[in-house]
Amino acid sequence: MDEARGASLHVAESVDAGDVIVLALSGELDLSTVGPLNAAVRDAIERKPEALIFDLAGLKFMDSSGIAALLAAVGAVSSVQVRNPSGIVQRVIELSGLAQTLGLASAAD
Repeated sequence: MDEARGASLHVAESVDAGDVIVLALSGELDLSTVGPLNAAVRDAIERKPEALIFDLAGLKFMDSSGIAALLAAVGAVSSVQVRNPSGIVQRVIELSGLAQTLGLASAAD
């Protein structure tokens, strides 16, 4: 389905001050593209960071596969935060009832 229209996801990792891993996502996050994010989350969890931040500024779309990938970090890392979601991605997180669980922060935070 999505492969026919060329959906893709790019995951860029950086380490912030201290031991905080930031995963910046861009593109579309759905069942056909979630693999790279799942791998990045597993790798980050294995390194036991102080916190894991998902920067969603470049993410145009996310479905329940994306929510599941983000939730994989909750409980495995002491602090998880989602930053800079677009309006549509923020709405998906809020409608799922997981805004607080995922530490949803607006660009102003």
